[in-house]
Amino acid sequence: MQQDSYSPAEEIASRGEALWQSRIRPQIGDEERGKVVAIDVDSGTYEIGKNALEASEKLLAYRPDAEIWCVRVGHRALYRIGMRSAAIPG
Repeated sequence: MQQDSYSPAEEIASRGEALWQSRIRPQIGDEERGKVVAIDVDSGTYEIGKNALEASEKLLAYRPDAEIWCVRVGHRALYRIGMRSAAIPG
């Protein structure tokens, strides 16, 4: 029988996504759209900030050993690579 083998980063991401979808996302209002949620995947506690650094620092202030996974509210990815296309005038 073959066992699944996950790296620590994959394990954190998997646990963070599960917590986000099942417990945290339903509690977050539309007014938080665009902000970042930092989640401690061990305890399920979380903090919200304008970016990953701010949210993580708030969480680490009272959970210094937190294993943190971040998500941007209302977006599929935490960060976007590349430029947004814009209409060219005239």
